[in-house]
Amino acid sequence: MVEETPFIITIEALGTIAFAISGIRLAAAKAFDWFGAYIIGLVTAIGGGTLRDMLLGVPVFWMQSPLYLAVTFVSLVAVIIFRQALVKGMRTIFIFDAIGLALFVVVGIEKSFMAGYPAWVAISMGIITGSFGGVLRDVLISEVPLFFRKDIYATACMAGGLIYWLVMFIPGVDIIVPQIACAATVIGLRIAAVHYHWSLPLLKVDPKDLPEQ
Repeated sequence: MVEETPFIITIEALGTIAFAISGIRLAAAKAFDWFGAYIIGLVTAIGGGTLRDMLLGVPVFWMQSPLYLAVTFVSLVAVIIFRQALVKGMRTIFIFDAIGLALFVVVGIEKSFMAGYPAWVAISMGIITGSFGGVLRDVLISEVPLFFRKDIYATACMAGGLIYWLVMFIPGVDIIVPQIACAATVIGLRIAAVHYHWSLPLLKVDPKDLPEQ
């Protein structure tokens, strides 16, 4: 059984705040009511971790404490109070999304290693933890998930996971170092991808080449 250490709880709570705000902000842009915005924020924040814990066969993190539900509610209140600063502009949603993504990738990797899984599983769980909540959010608000678009998103998660794994092999390195390196890689790649317009190649097929039904 994986123990929820104070570090993991703290990182999950911070990631919950970041992802909840990003989800609530998008819900506000779609003119959802307060309850609908709360649900979108909650799904964004806990979706990836829920799938991760189910796959790892450990208790689902948000079912062990009401903290994450409360944190999401506080995030909703913050968006309502500071809506001018948090709702207007895509830069705000990008910043919170990048921070939440990085924090959840670190948590996914940490919990996988604590459960005794190898590095490739840990990196996969990092990607799932960071990305799946956003996929659910985008589906619920009728958007094409960012995960499936050309943006450097899941790729940033994978790169962060690989950096985490590589830094672990440095002799005498403290556990905090690969965690920071992983988070910095994810955030750095997301910022660089947006600033320099990096993207993955698109898979395109001319409709004329498709066989007739």
